[in-house]
Amino acid sequence: MQKASARLQEIVRGVVEPMGYELVGVEYLTGYQGGNLLRVYIDHENGINVDDCAAVSHQLSGVLDVEDPLPGQYSLEVSSPGLDRPLFDAGQFERYIGHKVNVRLDPSVGGRRKYKGLLLGLEEDHILVEVDGEVYPLNLEQIQEARLVPEF
Repeated sequence: MQKASARLQEIVRGVVEPMGYELVGVEYLTGYQGGNLLRVYIDHENGINVDDCAAVSHQLSGVLDVEDPLPGQYSLEVSSPGLDRPLFDAGQFERYIGHKVNVRLDPSVGGRRKYKGLLLGLEEDHILVEVDGEVYPLNLEQIQEARLVPEF
């Protein structure tokens, strides 16, 4: 998960939130299927449908054309977070304490990269994940991707 720059996130937030949606997160993927992709996750207490995504996409496209925060061409994708909701910041991790998560650390971090377990909490700049009875403190800055594990 490649988080977008702070400037790009603020531009997106300035469109999404006044429309009544929660901005879950923004990713900017370079070299994605031969191009660049701006992926925006939105949510609402009543859920998200295709019309919601289309409305946000339409508004956001206009603002991005004017602000021009990204070099070159890219595709815009607006989506609900889905059952395997991505987690982007400390507030979102705190919101889902007690849920199972999949966490992948940045490849530059030595040792183990993948963790699947119970999100126990936050301590300063770390999340605490219990995997097979052992608790691992994972640095928020080193998390490449984190998602909830859907439970049925």
